[in-house]
Amino acid sequence: MNIVILNVSYAEKNAAKALGARWNADLRKWYVPGGTELAPFARWLPEGTVAAAQTPATLAENTGPYEVAGITGVPLSQLMGRVRALVQHSFAQGVWTLVEVSGVQARNGHVYLELAERDGTGAVLAQARGMIWAARAAQLLPEFNRATGIEVAAGIKLLVRARPVFHERFGMSLEIDAIDPDYSLGDLEARKKQIRLRLQQEGIFDANRQLPPPWDFNHVLVLSPENAAGLGDFRAEAQRLEQYGLCRFTYVHSRFQGEGAGGELARALLSGLQACRQAGQQPDALVIIRGGGAVNDLAWLNDYELARAICMLDIPVLTGIGHERDSTLPDEVAQARYDTPSKVIVAIEQRIVQRAREARDAFEQARSLATRALQHRRLQLEQQHTLVQQGARRVLADARQHSGQWFGDLRLSALGHVQQARRNSQLFMEQARAQAQQQLNVAHGQVPMLLAQVRSRAESMLSAARSGSQLQLQAIVGQSRSELAHGRQQVHEQLSTVQHEAARQVQAARSQSRASLDNLLQLGRQQSRECAAGIRQDLGSVSHEARRSLGEARRQSTALFREIAGQGPDKTLSRGFALIRNQQGRPVSSATAVQPGQRLEIEFKDGRLDAQVVAIKGEPQHD
Repeated sequence: MNIVILNVSYAEKNAAKALGARWNADLRKWYVPGGTELAPFARWLPEGTVAAAQTPATLAENTGPYEVAGITGVPLSQLMGRVRALVQHSFAQGVWTLVEVSGVQARNGHVYLELAERDGTGAVLAQARGMIWAARAAQLLPEFNRATGIEVAAGIKLLVRARPVFHERFGMSLEIDAIDPDYSLGDLEARKKQIRLRLQQEGIFDANRQLPPPWDFNHVLVLSPENAAGLGDFRAEAQRLEQYGLCRFTYVHSRFQGEGAGGELARALLSGLQACRQAGQQPDALVIIRGGGAVNDLAWLNDYELARAICMLDIPVLTGIGHERDSTLPDEVAQARYDTPSKVIVAIEQRIVQRAREARDAFEQARSLATRALQHRRLQLEQQHTLVQQGARRVLADARQHSGQWFGDLRLSALGHVQQARRNSQLFMEQARAQAQQQLNVAHGQVPMLLAQVRSRAESMLSAARSGSQLQLQAIVGQSRSELAHGRQQVHEQLSTVQHEAARQVQAARSQSRASLDNLLQLGRQQSRECAAGIRQDLGSVSHEARRSLGEARRQSTALFREIAGQGPDKTLSRGFALIRNQQGRPVSSATAVQPGQRLEIEFKDGRLDAQVVAIKGEPQHD
């Protein structure tokens, strides 16, 4: 077996052993087994051993000085060997160095790193290759992970103890034998602190945290990696809630680690929220979940663009990043933080159950209040009905009483007017007779006086005639006769006038009596009609008021039932609850209210079905 002997001091034996060197008890030397790469053991090999082992034979034969045209040259391997010796002499021990890992590869247990240093703009200032040999990597990397929770990966900054090593063929590299965990943790925290301070200066750091938690969950927007380990557990519970129509979940996916992951996450959540709103669906909350991982994987979430997008959202953000010990900036600025995705969905489910119980209690309370209100309204209606009946009876009794009084008063008034008319007629007749008799008496009294005057005048004229001529006698006689006829005519005319006036006054008295009687009868009829109309109007008012009171009671009862129906179990039914009624249509809320064989009706959100009680098992279950 071909072996390569190493010149290892006692102080370096553990380092050589860690790289895979073996101890030869016979030779009392450390050696490298055949087929093993010699580069890691270059510092313990005789000068030129590695180059000799890896240089073709044709070159090995020409390793001496070469001289041409007076210029003496040395082989490249010799020059590079001197460089190796110089580097080995200058860096006998490792130097603590700040590096940024830009690439990691593992082969045969060895870990090969691409290291760099960048300025503030991201420009590369220096690059180097780093190596952690298998034996050392098996011890160093688990210790670093236990101390920090960070896995060595691209993008992480490290403080490493590195020893420069130069190889004639592979060039310069850094052998790493220690990593300071405190520096890596401090760098991550410093980056978080810088972003946190910037958000606080903008006045938005607490914006989402100060939003009230969702009162209930009907629609949730979920942001996660497409194949995250925690997404399966979350979705299993979410599908159960969706199955019963209690909550709907919309998923958007983005990568959570790697360069630019924070910006992609911010754009993904904003585009998902915009899509929901364009579809007329306003999410109650945004959930950000991830299925665990190393701390440095979480470091990609400490991004300013992502944190700012969360702060500016107008809906609560719930995080379930999946890491109990360390928090990220999304955890700090979100309205609520949970350790794992499972705890997020449990919190959502608990809130839905809480609201369902509150809705059930509110429904029971509303039903109790409605029952009491209906009883109170029924009592009020009965009282109002009684009052209406009593009022109607009183109004009818008063109307009858007033009608009787009015008819009596009208009858008495009519009789009084008739009697008064009779008295007035008799009085007018008596007055007419008295006036006629008086005029007749006056006429009778005037006739003898006129006759006496005529006789006296006749005698005078006769005496004069006797003393005159016969012609004058005849003239006097003719004139006397004429005057007598004229007197008689005047007497007859005055008597006719008196009789005509008496008849006219009697006729006027009769007409006035008839008119007074007609007026009295018409007045009586009008008062009777007005009394009857008043009674009908009062009865109509009483009936209208009774109908209005009953209608108002019906409207109030209907409004109360609508209010109860508005607060009814429709929303609760849409979440998976059912309403059970008996054959009379009354709700059944206890198993003790039914008997085996009884038929029931079960109402779901989308229909009803008939059922029959087969058996009653155990005590009723309560939440």
